[in-house]
Amino acid sequence: MAWSRSSNWCRLKVGICYCLVLALASVSESLEQQTSSSQNHGKEVESNYLTNVSKSQTSGVGGYKHVWPDIRFGWKILVGTVIGFLGSAFGSIGGVGGGGFFVPMLTLIIGFDQKSSTAISKCMITGGAAATVLYNLRKRHPTLELPLIDYDLALLFQPMLVLGISIGVSLNVVLAEWMITILLIIILLGLSTKSFFKGVETWKKETKTKKILLDASKCLESKDVEDRHSPSGESNDPTQTKQVKRREVSILENVCWKQLGIIATVWVIILGLQIAKNYVTKCSVAYWSLNLLQIPVTVAVTSYEVIKLSQGKRILASRGSEIGEEWRVYKLVSCCACGLAAGLVGGLLGLGGGFIMGPLFLEMGIPPQVSSATSTFIMAFSSSMSVVEYYLLNRFPVPYALYFAGVATVSAIIGQHVVGKVIKALGRASLIIFILSFTIFVSTLTLGGVGIVHMVKKIEHKEYLGFEEMCPHKS
Repeated sequence: MAWSRSSNWCRLKVGICYCLVLALASVSESLEQQTSSSQNHGKEVESNYLTNVSKSQTSGVGGYKHVWPDIRFGWKILVGTVIGFLGSAFGSIGGVGGGGFFVPMLTLIIGFDQKSSTAISKCMITGGAAATVLYNLRKRHPTLELPLIDYDLALLFQPMLVLGISIGVSLNVVLAEWMITILLIIILLGLSTKSFFKGVETWKKETKTKKILLDASKCLESKDVEDRHSPSGESNDPTQTKQVKRREVSILENVCWKQLGIIATVWVIILGLQIAKNYVTKCSVAYWSLNLLQIPVTVAVTSYEVIKLSQGKRILASRGSEIGEEWRVYKLVSCCACGLAAGLVGGLLGLGGGFIMGPLFLEMGIPPQVSSATSTFIMAFSSSMSVVEYYLLNRFPVPYALYFAGVATVSAIIGQHVVGKVIKALGRASLIIFILSFTIFVSTLTLGGVGIVHMVKKIEHKEYLGFEEMCPHKS
């Protein structure tokens, strides 16, 4: 059965790749007819990078131009597919998406400009996150009779995370690139180190648990031998374990529809406000009004969840008890503040909230499987919001986005399936934490390296390295 499922996934992957390659090839002829009309300015440019660039479109005061390389199935697409596959597999398992793999690959190997790479990366993250969420909808908590995804935990963090991302994006415009690069390296290195030590701690706990269970098993075996030689031949030892069959539920029963509906409503409202911002003058009264309208929406939903949790009408049971624990208001407010900070850092550094939420959930005592699933669930909403906005702004070529999103989708499902089997066989949920730490560390090296290269180039060309204006003056 397992082999047939694996072969079906392989066939599905090959089919998706084949169809998307045909779609890419169909538009390649039209793209080849469009060449860059900008002057060379005396700089040598690699022929395999900008020889076939689509016609640029400008936007904004700075005259931003797309760099969309010609679509040709060659070694670049092949290497990009492999990196995208691995990045999505690791990212979906760790609950961080994999943007640290995608953006450098799209920029340095495929040849997109930084903004287009970020947009396509969001498409890949959305594809992987959506596939992971669908895969986890039927999954149950590793030890409790609960869904694997903690919907109340998601509802507590998701609104403030979205608000924080919006604030962080605005700060990203103001801060210089070198400042963002240094912050990115410091924060990601700290998160990676923290996650690694958390993984080591969890590994030691699992080792102790396995040893206790092994000792208990040996005691039961010796007891069993003694009982066989006893006159009655029966054992009345109450310590004998009985395997309790876990209750199987359907997907419809495994989803908390009320919490999901509230999260989806927040998603729709915030997305509408973000889209409306693109049709008004930047820094106008209407622009700031639309920005500020996000605050009452997110604060109202978060306050509703805080009140329900503080009154005991809802519980965060995924920490290890179906009864949950008493949450005081100040502790819940602290969690909301952490969600806001996570979104702010994510928006500032151009990352998804998963890089911050995953380690944060682990520190809260959430089991690794639940932490990864809930973090990915939250990330699916925030990344998909960015994809819709990027699409309306024409920030990415659709065929490229569809192809790499398909790769990420297949990879995420395969990664979840394989790692789930490994964890079940070894009894080591700490593997998820180590994968999370590894993914964040690789993202530190790749994103930090790209940022340092850009910073060095700006220094060599003596470009301005100070703060930028959020509302540039019209000349």
